[in-house]
Amino acid sequence: MKKTPMRMCVACRQMQPKNSLVRVVRGTDDKIIIDRTGKANGRGAYLCPKLDCLNKAVKIRALERALEKSISPEVIELLKEEFMNEPKAE
Repeated sequence: MKKTPMRMCVACRQMQPKNSLVRVVRGTDDKIIIDRTGKANGRGAYLCPKLDCLNKAVKIRALERALEKSISPEVIELLKEEFMNEPKAE
C-alpha cells in the first residue's frame, strides 16, 4: 500500500494530502501559475483550495517567501479568479 504524500499549506500551515491542495508554481520563465497537474517545473507552494487561504498567504507574504519572488497585484488578481474557478476538492 502506497503512502499518500502530505504537504503543508503556506497560509494556514496545516498538513494535508498533496492531491487536496492547490499548487502555485513560479516556472522557469518566472511566470506564476496554478499547476493543476502537480508536475510543472519550477518552485512550488501549496495552498488549501479556499480563497481565505490565498488571501492570508498574500497578506502575510507567505506565497512570496515560498516562491522566492515578489508577486504583482495583477498576478494576485489572476490567482484569485482561478481560485474561484477551481473545482473544490472533497
